[in-house]
Amino acid sequence: MNQPIVYLVGAGPGDYGLISLKAIECIKQADTIVYDRLADDRLLDQARPNVELIYVGKASSDHTMRQEDINQLLVDKAKENKIVVRLKGGDPFVFGRGGEEALTLLANGIPFEVVPGITSAISVPAYAGIPVTHRGIATSFAVITGHEDPTKGESGMKWDKLATAVDTLVFLMGVENLPHITAKLVEHGRPADTPAAVIRWGTKPEQEVLVTTVGTAAGDVAARGLKPPAIFIVGQVVTLRDKLAWFDNKPLFGKKVLVTRAREQASVLTDGLAKLGADCMEAPAIKIVPPASYEPLDAAIACLQEYDWLIFTSVNGVEHFFARMAAAGLDTRAIKAKVAAIGSPTAARLKGYGIVADIIPAEFRAEGVIEALKPHITPSMKVLIPRALVARDILPEKLTELGACVNVVPAYRTVTGDTDGQELAAALAAGSIDLVTFTSSSTVTNLLALLGQDGARLVAKAKVACIGPITAETCLTHGIKPDIIAEEYTIKGLIEAITTLYGIG
Repeated sequence: MNQPIVYLVGAGPGDYGLISLKAIECIKQADTIVYDRLADDRLLDQARPNVELIYVGKASSDHTMRQEDINQLLVDKAKENKIVVRLKGGDPFVFGRGGEEALTLLANGIPFEVVPGITSAISVPAYAGIPVTHRGIATSFAVITGHEDPTKGESGMKWDKLATAVDTLVFLMGVENLPHITAKLVEHGRPADTPAAVIRWGTKPEQEVLVTTVGTAAGDVAARGLKPPAIFIVGQVVTLRDKLAWFDNKPLFGKKVLVTRAREQASVLTDGLAKLGADCMEAPAIKIVPPASYEPLDAAIACLQEYDWLIFTSVNGVEHFFARMAAAGLDTRAIKAKVAAIGSPTAARLKGYGIVADIIPAEFRAEGVIEALKPHITPSMKVLIPRALVARDILPEKLTELGACVNVVPAYRTVTGDTDGQELAAALAAGSIDLVTFTSSSTVTNLLALLGQDGARLVAKAKVACIGPITAETCLTHGIKPDIIAEEYTIKGLIEAITTLYGIG
């Protein structure tokens, strides 16, 4: 039985990568995760499959759960002998009310630990190219709540000291109170022409930066329509943004890209595009699942020594094949056949199992495999192809024409993903998605199934990038014209094609 404990964990400011190793360790062992709206959803993917997830997000004037109730929830869950993670945006103790949660736990005899997070007070300005201190410009900075109610009887702010005593002022959650904040600063001696900036969704691909002054900030924000979450930073350091801006200068910054790969495979494409500044929306159109029965694959593995060639057409085929070998108590020593792999990723995955492919065709599709195998196939040779349940028939057909005895066995199936088709259709209809990526024919057909009868028209509102000609042919069959087709039929090739599409490099 678990020893109950509550971890008050800082999730960082927004960028998925800005989280500590200890925080990830806590998430992975949690029985229950209580999280708010500023914690990136991808952090939850690190949790165990059976974890209990409880959302208690707060937006201005819209609280899912009162703070007092959150405090009690942590106590109640810990009393169920659970390991509880309270996942909070930023740092638990920087306007995160982590102190209140900790005191409630202490009063109820519940052990707790605090896992600090990177606060938005320093990270958000950094992503905007604004250091909070800089030699010769700012030797001090203060972090201030921007959420103080201006209508309460007496302010807790010492405006007369705060306005001019500190070089850089960082107000968290202050957008809605900006008229009050700026008026108080000017009233107590901060010049109205002091440089300032408002940064919305800092560190995330949606980041917006408005450079302004103390005197004009409130009007500029209203004109721009900036809403929370955002920070307000005041001081001469803001002028450094002109030279130090780096995050929103990335080549794909501001581009919203739809990634339709299966969820377990999407990260490679997402990470590659995110490094270029893209805002990636993962909407898996397909899901990789076991075949209806493993019997054909298991039977083929049982007589593996009879085959002359073993051909893998995808990474998924490799994974499922070796999983069934392990289930049969076998390892790579049972493979006596020569091995061919379609694509360098497939070959790389084989290497992970200690198999170096004998043939890796220059062209990463079935036609390329046939040309590469022709000199090596003689009549009556036995060929095993573990692959998706539904796939192109050209490879086994051509090998049969060469006289080979071909056994195609289903190693996995691709089914329609669990993406919300209506939500995705609305995003495409609104024109908020700039680019749709397709990594296989099944991502095309299944995405259209999710979108419904207007799917092709909706997809056509965005640019379309395909991993190769077969996927592109499927697009054309459904009335979708690809804007670009990768020359190398890999994720790396697709990313290169996208950068070319946008005139980068």
